[in-house]
Amino acid sequence: MPTTLSEFNATVERLWPSEFAETWDAPGLVSGAPDDRVDRVLLAVDAVAATVEQAVGTGADVLLVHHPLLLRGVTSIAETGYKGALLAKLIRSRCSLVAAHTNADIVDDGTSSVLASRLGLVEQQPIEPGVRPGTGIGRVGRMPEPTTLGRLALALGEILPATATGVRVSGDFEQSVSTVALCGGAGDSLLANPAVRGSDVYITADLRHHPASESREQSLLGSGPALVDVSHWASEWLWLETAARQLAAALPEVEFIVSDLRTDPWDFVITQ
Repeated sequence: MPTTLSEFNATVERLWPSEFAETWDAPGLVSGAPDDRVDRVLLAVDAVAATVEQAVGTGADVLLVHHPLLLRGVTSIAETGYKGALLAKLIRSRCSLVAAHTNADIVDDGTSSVLASRLGLVEQQPIEPGVRPGTGIGRVGRMPEPTTLGRLALALGEILPATATGVRVSGDFEQSVSTVALCGGAGDSLLANPAVRGSDVYITADLRHHPASESREQSLLGSGPALVDVSHWASEWLWLETAARQLAAALPEVEFIVSDLRTDPWDFVITQ
């Protein structure tokens, strides 16, 4: 029997229950009919023109994204706006849209856990524990062997897909690093968390000037981590391969493809 969209969405819910998403989040089924057949799924971080075109062009029945297209309320999906245009293209092509966002961030093998594991962190724990054991926002752990901030940043550059903005670091290249806190995606809201403040370095994305500056100034007084700022898209893209494997194990009759398109919004930088 072929897999239906309803069955596919039930698997997504089992792996990443939407009931445990943040209250402001909007994961789940965005478009599609429950009885639609699902033979091929494309996974991407973002639902943008390029990934929608890729999904349609590869004959995908579902585009599964990390970032919800309709995260904030809209009053129109007219095709004069890009969200309406994308949804119309997907619907006309019989390609459903499903999102797994903060409900996929918090789980073991979620966005932060995958990045932590790729760095080799041991004794991983959530920065902010969730209601279920082992779940929560971000991860903190130890390097198997002490390293330096510079070597850690270089390792990140090898692990993460390339982007125009690369890896930005605040701290001394040779300073010792043993304890690492990290949060895939935008994580400057965690800068004051004790687990972050007590780490040697904090890795996240979208660090804004004032929170980053204040954190680094505090660290000069002996309390606070070095900072590593990476691409939001890159920090979460690594999770897609893990998600595809988990889905394929549950639905072996469905083909899962991970998009290799870079949907980081920045195209180039000019250094001075």
